[in-house]
Amino acid sequence: MSDASGVPEPAPSPEPTAIPALLDHVVIAGPDLAALVAWFRDLTGVAAEPGGVHPTGTANALVAVTVDGARGPRYLELIGPDPSRDAGVEPTRFGIDRLTAPRVVTYAIHPDGIERVAADARARGEDPGPVADLSRRTPDGALLEWRLTHPRSDRPDVPFLIDWGSTPNPGTTIGPAVELVSFTQWAEDAAATTAARDALGLPPGSLAALGAGTADGYELRVRHADGGVVVI
Repeated sequence: MSDASGVPEPAPSPEPTAIPALLDHVVIAGPDLAALVAWFRDLTGVAAEPGGVHPTGTANALVAVTVDGARGPRYLELIGPDPSRDAGVEPTRFGIDRLTAPRVVTYAIHPDGIERVAADARARGEDPGPVADLSRRTPDGALLEWRLTHPRSDRPDVPFLIDWGSTPNPGTTIGPAVELVSFTQWAEDAAATTAARDALGLPPGSLAALGAGTADGYELRVRHADGGVVVI
């Protein structure tokens, strides 16, 4: 099996393929947002809801995630270049400028006290970066505000941290939803990735299940609107 970007087939899934307890959202990036939304709709039967634009030159569309049929503070973010960005501006966040096809690139978790988690990780030798304040407007004009550690392009194998504060998690407010079956991470050097993830100091089960693979990447399994399971 290969993902949409042609990542080689990984080893058999680790057991169990638990859904991360602290999962906030999974990031699926592509070189063209409209094409990414159409690709996801064709693949899953679910049309993502327009999100908004970011000062990084990107824009997104969102799909809520259910687990065993129940909604929670979890969602999928489909992200690509903002069609309305200034000419000549090519966003680099999530390696979008290097993508030729949709790909699951990383994910975010929402631990309690992200300042503390970030500081503790830094003390253990794994710097997630500073915690920054961000915001955007929804298509209807509502202001969303959150805090996060910016995803590191050199460490997509370590989740970034996010805190929505008083803003409702988008997974609880957007309309379209898809059932999450499993979310698994693969690492060519599983020992190094494990050490980097462990620096966050989070309880077992907080992060995606990790297995050794022939390439670094992620495997997202969701349930199609017709009931079948789709692998992304």
